[in-house]
Amino acid sequence: MFPTTWSIAVRSITLSLLVLFGASAAFAQTKAYVTDEAEGTVAVIDTATNTVIANVPVGLAPFGIAVTPDGAFAYVANRLSASVSVISGATDTVVATVPAFDPIGVAITPDGAFAYVTGGGLFSLGGVVTVISTATNTVTATIPMGDGPVAIAITPNGAFAYVIDQFFNVYVISTATNTVVTTINTGHFIQTGVAITPDGGSVYVTSSSSSDISVISTATNTVVALVPAGNIDLAGIDFTPNGAFAYVTNLSLRSVSVIDTATSTVAATVPVGKGPIGVAVNPAGTFVYVVNRDDINLSVISTATNTVVATILLGNVPNLVAFPTRTPIRTLIAQVQALADGGTLTQSQAGGLIDKLNQIMTKLHDGQTTAACNQLNSFISQVNALVNNGTLTQAEAQPLIDAANAIRGSNGCK
Repeated sequence: MFPTTWSIAVRSITLSLLVLFGASAAFAQTKAYVTDEAEGTVAVIDTATNTVIANVPVGLAPFGIAVTPDGAFAYVANRLSASVSVISGATDTVVATVPAFDPIGVAITPDGAFAYVTGGGLFSLGGVVTVISTATNTVTATIPMGDGPVAIAITPNGAFAYVIDQFFNVYVISTATNTVVTTINTGHFIQTGVAITPDGGSVYVTSSSSSDISVISTATNTVVALVPAGNIDLAGIDFTPNGAFAYVTNLSLRSVSVIDTATSTVAATVPVGKGPIGVAVNPAGTFVYVVNRDDINLSVISTATNTVVATILLGNVPNLVAFPTRTPIRTLIAQVQALADGGTLTQSQAGGLIDKLNQIMTKLHDGQTTAACNQLNSFISQVNALVNNGTLTQAEAQPLIDAANAIRGSNGCK
């Protein structure tokens, strides 16, 4: 069957507008969100059962989406409505609508305070990024930039936003001043996806015109490497929480390339559905959700085996999938909960660890760094105790210890 004029146009738009979001979630958060451009809805996925539990009406042609770190709200860019819909995670209903210029991509700061929305990538030569306060759902700044900005990602420390356009450019925004501080030329046309490594050291940019991923050092804001991904038609990209692997959708090959970030090589190729576009790794790093636009479904990939373990039917023209914005502590909470879900820890054991992590998060938020550092040490001791009594193997415990030590390091703990 030949594609319709509509499907050709939509695919052309998608190639030049693809936005990618990393993700993380709070304890017991099981939802993923998928935009549907033709239906004007957002599908809410219960990832515990891999079923659609709601379809939320939003604006016209929803595309980009991002979720606050606590999972409380999802921000949806409605391209043809010049607006951003705010969905309550508690009620799965729209609770606010914020005007925005030609909105396409969305990213939320790690503290959950602001949503950054790209605009001007489809109908306008000039581009902007609209900054929305999540506390008031009002526009607090508008940042002018070059032509056609589409995808956006924010560094884990929240200091910078990286915006790719449809051409060759990556704009670096200081979130402190809301100004563009530098522009990087990748040399790749029709850029599609952007993601930042969990350690904040590198920005990966995909393009539908190249089989190589551009790797930008955030220290120098220069392209430092090209990573071959196996196909010229690259689209979405996301990282596992530990940064060991990147999952990249290959639109025309109906597959996902698994990139080993240590060796910059393709470690596996996973067949999925037709037209894989958006991709997001779940908070615990155990599953990858891939939107197959032409097959109107989601493929769920196990990161343990790199095989598809479930398929979820969606609506008419699905685009992107998002989990809550990733933060180190919330990611660690999700990893602990995954051990409980798999039966390695009891809910009581996991609850004790998660309670400690929630206390650490509160102390860091309140500026009580010394107390938070002491609690991190206590968390590590508690994990080691579970190894000593045979509950956890060293292999199961080490990712938790490494993550806690990374949080200690980023907060200057001694």
